[in-house]
Amino acid sequence: MATTGTDLSRMREMNMLSIVWALRGNPPSTVTELAGRAGLSRPAVDVLVQSLVTDGWAEVEEPGTNSVVGRPARRFRFRADAGHVLGIDIGVHKVLVMLSDLEGNLVQTLRRPVDPEAAPKARLAAVDRAIDKVLRGAGMAPADIWAVTVGVTGPVDASGRTTLSTPLPGWHTADPVAHLAARFSCPVQVENDCKLAAVAERWKGVASDADDIVFLLAGLRTGAGLILDGALRRGHGGAAGEIGALKAVRWLSAPGHLEACPGVPATAAPGEAAAWVFQAARDGDRQARTAVRRYTRDLAVGVAALVLALDPQVVVYGGGFSRSADVVLEPLRQELTKHCLRLPELRASTLGDESVALGAVRLALDEVDSRLLSDGLAAPSAPRRDTSRSEEPNRPN
Repeated sequence: MATTGTDLSRMREMNMLSIVWALRGNPPSTVTELAGRAGLSRPAVDVLVQSLVTDGWAEVEEPGTNSVVGRPARRFRFRADAGHVLGIDIGVHKVLVMLSDLEGNLVQTLRRPVDPEAAPKARLAAVDRAIDKVLRGAGMAPADIWAVTVGVTGPVDASGRTTLSTPLPGWHTADPVAHLAARFSCPVQVENDCKLAAVAERWKGVASDADDIVFLLAGLRTGAGLILDGALRRGHGGAAGEIGALKAVRWLSAPGHLEACPGVPATAAPGEAAAWVFQAARDGDRQARTAVRRYTRDLAVGVAALVLALDPQVVVYGGGFSRSADVVLEPLRQELTKHCLRLPELRASTLGDESVALGAVRLALDEVDSRLLSDGLAAPSAPRRDTSRSEEPNRPN
């Protein structure tokens, strides 16, 4: 069969992509090591990896001063700073923006408080200011961003809007995709916060060894994110996991047991009341322990329904209340034992309130992989640096 010039060009591009995948996530590698991972011949890899260096996708690692006698083999690494993505968490009380390179390494992180009663326009303005500061701190412009993912509270439809339900005042009228698309030419997607937190737990959290996960966002609001067979499940209309909308599940009323606990200071806000009860239960207070048991009893109804329907390997207890997992997980386990045919592992999240933004980063990286890398290798621009910075966002450790 004759092979056309177009076929040869596409084959070369696919081979270059194979080498990119062989470079990413691995230590600096020799041509021989890359050939083994990519399943290509050594001479072909030698030529193609040089093209990747020329185009800016890879770089040569210079040998150290302690190299062995003789000429050491050249090693190549993926140039993670060839592009960057943004993960954004638009919460009730905060905006959290994370800037990541193509390997998922955080370059900048910035958190800003937001008025819980802020209107959509004011909330989006806070997002804009946070993004501006992050980009300025990294010496970048919007054109340097390859994908943006935003996490919001409530079910998200295909257009990126939350028209069904959301605790953010007036947010059902907001169009965050259109707002951010006005300044970014890259893909912009919006996803539910619980779903993004589930993605983060599988990527960098306590469920990295599992393919079937229920993430439980536990706080003043209770929600769930689902990962089955390693894939995030959104549902037909984006409302998968919204089992708390069913009043019989009792998720809506569960936090009320904590707020109504005798002894809670009258001046305590709802979140402060829960923290007080968890600490009192930790200290052995009988009334506080009773309130926690009642809370977990109601929580277990919805969790058991999800476990019976999905049979997950792991249930991750996350959200604001996860800091008190030491007093919640055991009574929750006891309640689930009463309802479930098979009890999954219960694990406490270690990502805290960064899980949503981290999940947004992961989805943005997946977008880069599926659209930009898989569809073709456009040569990235050289990294830009701005040394005239008046303010610096927080840099991750």
